[in-house]
Amino acid sequence: MDKKIRVGVIGCGQISHMNHFPKYEAAGAEIVAACDIREDRLDAACEKYHIPNKYTKFRDLLARDDIDAVSVCLHNNLHAPAAIAALRAGKHVYCEKPIAGSYADGKLMVDTANECGKMLHIQLGLIYNPNARAAKNLIDGGKLGKIYHMRSIGYRRRGRPWVDGYGAIEFAQKSVAAGGALFDMGVYHISQLLYLTNMPKVQKVSGKIYRELNNADPERVRSSGFDVEELGLGLVRFEGGLTMDVLESWAVHMNPFEESCIFGTDGGIRIEPFGFYTTMCDLELNALVNTAGYDSRMHEMHAEEMKLRDGSMNHWLAALAGKTELYPTKDIALQTMLIQEGIYMSSERDGEITAEEVTAASKSKALNI
Repeated sequence: MDKKIRVGVIGCGQISHMNHFPKYEAAGAEIVAACDIREDRLDAACEKYHIPNKYTKFRDLLARDDIDAVSVCLHNNLHAPAAIAALRAGKHVYCEKPIAGSYADGKLMVDTANECGKMLHIQLGLIYNPNARAAKNLIDGGKLGKIYHMRSIGYRRRGRPWVDGYGAIEFAQKSVAAGGALFDMGVYHISQLLYLTNMPKVQKVSGKIYRELNNADPERVRSSGFDVEELGLGLVRFEGGLTMDVLESWAVHMNPFEESCIFGTDGGIRIEPFGFYTTMCDLELNALVNTAGYDSRMHEMHAEEMKLRDGSMNHWLAALAGKTELYPTKDIALQTMLIQEGIYMSSERDGEITAEEVTAASKSKALNI
């Protein structure tokens, strides 16, 4: 890094150790301060990463004038208050997914970033992977023709946080996490497709959520107050006739589903394992694409450019250093939240709901911290 970026990290749980502390350290950013209400986690993080300043109240961290940006590594209903306070304190913000616990909270975050003239970056990791780059290349090259349908698919056979034996208990609690499978993992798959298709405008959403399986340990269900969905289904209608169906599973009695895909008039793409499908000279062609080779060539031939968008954290640091314009991840994440909350509202009303109805009905779920 040419410019020393000075950062603070709010939240010292699992995600900060996976995606923030080590990546900031590896990139040469200076981690000035960290914050967590649990002093044991805070002390452990500061010792491991040699962080000189520690706080149990995030507003005390934000009062420092030697921090350029902060990472918000909290649970979903805590994103908005921490991110908004940071933006108003003059800091750029990198926030974990999803953008917030509701559309209303996410919209306030986006509006605040715009008003304050600060960058707000949401962690949408799948838009940076080699398969997404290959898909974007084919789509922008016109090889799919007119895109008319997408499938957003995510599968876990038995992967409910806490209830199935791993992860923090808060993931199972609507009061903190706001949602389950759709918020935890669905955000990645939906946002990837919105990014690839240049964020089409949502018109209507229909959906259903489920929490039905009987194979969970009763005591872990009871102790956690498990009240979020383990399966989310949806159908989204966009302007121009484009549609998308959604299936996101934390737990289901079924073998793996095929991954997300995109249907076009001239060709189709499956994201993982990557495949391109078309018809040529009346022959049905299924092409297995060497995305690893493609990605390797891009890194060899366009090394400096690739450094600017080689993962969410690298892209964030490049934007902070003024080397590239930040992807509109806050806008993609907000559109994703519109779809997710639309599925919840549709399931509750047992009928289709318009985008305008979702935005009008969305309420803040932010916790007072």
